[in-house]
Amino acid sequence: MLVLAIESSCDETAAAVTAGGEKALSNIVSSQTQIHRKYGGIVPELASRKHIEVIIPVIKEALLKAGITLDHVEGIAVTNGPGLIGSLLVGLSVAKSIAYARNLPFVGVNHVEGHLSAIFLENPRLRFPFIGLVVSGGHTCLYRFNHLGSYEWLGGTRDDAAGEAFDKVAKLLNLGYPGGPVIDKVATDGDPQAISFPRAFISKDTFDFSFSGIKTSVLQYVRKHPRARVEDIAASFQEAVVDVLISKAVQAARASDLPRIVLSGGVASNRRLRIRLKEIAEAEGVGGKYPFPHSLHRQCGHDWGDRALLFGQRKDIPANAQRLFQFANLECGYGTQSQDRWLSIHSAHHGKMVLSHGTKSRILRAQFEIRDCKPSPLVISPQ
Repeated sequence: MLVLAIESSCDETAAAVTAGGEKALSNIVSSQTQIHRKYGGIVPELASRKHIEVIIPVIKEALLKAGITLDHVEGIAVTNGPGLIGSLLVGLSVAKSIAYARNLPFVGVNHVEGHLSAIFLENPRLRFPFIGLVVSGGHTCLYRFNHLGSYEWLGGTRDDAAGEAFDKVAKLLNLGYPGGPVIDKVATDGDPQAISFPRAFISKDTFDFSFSGIKTSVLQYVRKHPRARVEDIAASFQEAVVDVLISKAVQAARASDLPRIVLSGGVASNRRLRIRLKEIAEAEGVGGKYPFPHSLHRQCGHDWGDRALLFGQRKDIPANAQRLFQFANLECGYGTQSQDRWLSIHSAHHGKMVLSHGTKSRILRAQFEIRDCKPSPLVISPQ
């Protein structure tokens, strides 16, 4: 089945053509980094306008690179949440128009599920269940993936996402935007043991994260040591964040008795994180998986949408954009996550999502607070 997949949830316009749920024939991305860099973050109105300018050329290029025309397309998949409403509406409107005009199957895709599913483009035989660690500018969460459409939420950040911490520390150190790639680069010339920044492990019986404290610690250190090497600060900060991410993922794998961890999200491109995952996973007898860097970015809804259509899932054309988007079957998992207490996690692009798990109904209610928005790449896994 040939599926045209469209993504416009934040500051990048992307289109891909996928075949059979396991092969990307094309994957075209138009980035807006240069537009937003001078602001130190995404300006939603500028992002929406740029999507309008480039979405049709991006789709045309994706079809051309795949060697097909719209006549060959058998289904349409599009991200309809979470993300910036203005940006989402651009991609969603175009996708619905194509599907309606050509009477094609149509599916709206959860941005996060699509990212996590991208691992299957390179590891199509990856077996369920496994632990999924999502780390990006807007997300830092642990899930148990049972199979496509069935996930258990194990823990998430109680304040900032890891990627947000990278961005803010990079800004503090005058390294530029986006912060993740630049800290990754600068840290290679620094000593990760030079400065002992705090690791917020919270407690051994929770899989939650916290990164607000380390930002404050870096700020205080810079004020007290204005002549300290930026490379050492970057490397030490990065090491502290990586320590927590890896420790919690391995802890979740042990508690779940699962032999596989899948790393996904934009921060999964971080070289130190990938090295540490491989080292610790081997030492613990756990298989660590992560997509190659070129697949980590901009896969969004491509793979999950393709598979959703293959498995017969459809959405009516009226499907709307949603700044907050819930997983289809999300259950509360291990640790101290009481179903009657509020759990704070980050939604895509620095929206703060507060989930309430009803004890009996298990219905998720949510509040959404807009925060500064930055690009939030991601990745997951299906059936």
